[in-house]
Amino acid sequence: MGVRKRQMAERIKAEKKQMAFAKLNNCPTSPRKMRLVADLIRGVEVEKALAILKFNSKEASRKLEKLLLSALANWQAKNEDASLEDADLIVKEVRVDSGTMLKRLRPAPQGRAHRIRKRSNHVTLVLGSNNNTAS
Repeated sequence: MGVRKRQMAERIKAEKKQMAFAKLNNCPTSPRKMRLVADLIRGVEVEKALAILKFNSKEASRKLEKLLLSALANWQAKNEDASLEDADLIVKEVRVDSGTMLKRLRPAPQGRAHRIRKRSNHVTLVLGSNNNTAS
């Protein structure tokens, strides 16, 4: 039992070495707008994802592009001996969760006030090896 457990632990460790992730917390964009761009790159190769984000006109794509480059740098720091071209990396997971909300008041007619919710989000981006998922 101990040998099998050790083999399983080594396999999980090897898989984790092939993965890299980056997080963007409290990004001042609504999660709904960020998800529109995140859906474009989910499951796509890294080079293609960078091209999609570079030529997308939305402001959220600039922030996601920077986050993807950060995840790539994290992967390179983990795997110093491997090259990016041979790795065949894909965007395995992009998760956009809502962050803190700034609540503001806007004056309304007849002495009332409307609440304005300035939303923010947290983005988690996970890169994985494509040949790892095939085997």
